Amino acid sequence: MKILVTGGLGYIGSHTVVELQNEGYDVVIIDNLQNSSIEVLEGVTKITGVKPLFEELDLRDKSKVHTFFKKHRDITGVIHFAASKAVGESVEQPLHYYENNINTLVYVLQELSKLEEQNFIFSSSCTVYGQADELPIDENAPIKLAASPYGNTKQIGEEIIKDACKVDADLNAIALRYFNPIGAHSSACIGELPLGVPQNLVPFITQSAIGLRGELQVFGNDYPTPDGTCIRDYIHVVDLAKAHVVALQRLLTKKNLTNYETFNLGTGKGSSVLEVIQSFEKVSNQKLNYKIADRRAGDVISAYADTTKANTILGWKTELTLEDAMSSAWKWEQNIRK
Repeated sequence: MKILVTGGLGYIGSHTVVELQNEGYDVVIIDNLQNSSIEVLEGVTKITGVKPLFEELDLRDKSKVHTFFKKHRDITGVIHFAASKAVGESVEQPLHYYENNINTLVYVLQELSKLEEQNFIFSSSCTVYGQADELPIDENAPIKLAASPYGNTKQIGEEIIKDACKVDADLNAIALRYFNPIGAHSSACIGELPLGVPQNLVPFITQSAIGLRGELQVFGNDYPTPDGTCIRDYIHVVDLAKAHVVALQRLLTKKNLTNYETFNLGTGKGSSVLEVIQSFEKVSNQKLNYKIADRRAGDVISAYADTTKANTILGWKTELTLEDAMSSAWKWEQNIRK
């Protein structure tokens, strides 16, 4: 079975390609290399022993998307990662986020509708919930006003897919709402590779520890949490990648109960920014230089998942710990700076 992975050289995409190939799927990757590197292809190949098909393509170009799908009529499933994903950046560049995250989704769905097999996994986010009233957050939590343009693109994306599923019974889709992916593959052949200044906590930690960045900024210590810093559900990227394979298999074997489903993907446990820093210091034996800064626009106070639905219906659960993730992230950082 041939599976298309858009944004497949990105952070979560590349780890998912590895897990797909480990399960015997043929993978074709689309990526525009805007926030990724062609070297990731070598890392995936080194881990799996199989080089996936790759096409450098910008999904914002509708005609090129059409041409691609015309060439690959035998695709049996699509996992759609390709999107811009930084909360802070989206506040500063909203129009870029709407173009890159919404237009591309529509173009892919339009072409998918022409195929014999229409199985679609959407890379969504816990940001669709905004600041939740109750914790942990389950899939029935209200979808509130988004705290950032990035979060809004994920809300809109889900609505687009849901509407498409209503009018096309052949389209089967699952939206996977991630909490906070961190870590790297244990081989240190692939990991998080942000271009420029990292927008996420863990690569900023590892880059600071290795001397690439200066002082680490902790955005706010006056939140209503035990240590005053924001709380997130940090999930190891390998656990997250495996969930995509399980979700895809659910669609391919027609075990989905409706043609549009949603699942939270997290550990079910929240960790504060300071706890993540302490975990890194423990596994790396490095003392981090950090300071408390002002709160950052778009950040919610606390978010962690109720994973009951994914655990019971998908039969998936996380296996790796926060320390596993921090250790693998540090190993990856050291490997790419050699």
